[in-house]
Amino acid sequence: MKHVLTLCIGNICRSPLAEVLLARELPQHRVWSAGLAALVGSPADPLSQQIATEQALDLSAHRAQQVTAPMCQLADVILVMEQSHKAWLEQQYPLVRGKVFRLGQFGAFEIADPYRQPREAFETAFAAIRQGVADWAPRIRQLSA
Repeated sequence: MKHVLTLCIGNICRSPLAEVLLARELPQHRVWSAGLAALVGSPADPLSQQIATEQALDLSAHRAQQVTAPMCQLADVILVMEQSHKAWLEQQYPLVRGKVFRLGQFGAFEIADPYRQPREAFETAFAAIRQGVADWAPRIRQLSA
């Protein structure tokens, strides 16, 4: 399990944060992110960038990309923010069944979209993403050994 894909809707708020956090925790893995309806080519949201910078993470080079079938095939695990993302992805790409999970699965939570909301929504999303990464990283490491 060496390839990890994180997904949200626009690929500018949540999945880029999950990507950089997972990449920091899993340096031997390939981690990337995409969107179900990506704002293709857009940088990460300024509030996501600001929160990342405060956590010694860098989103400056991030550009949103649309999820594709080849990305889904390459990924060993796909981590989404909400159950509806999982359902959409499995409907669009049936081959992903069995490797799509919510980032908040172990804590039984979803990560609400902070897009166009105040900073507090981004902080709440980041805290949930950080918890999801803390839950998933050791499991991915164990499955990769």
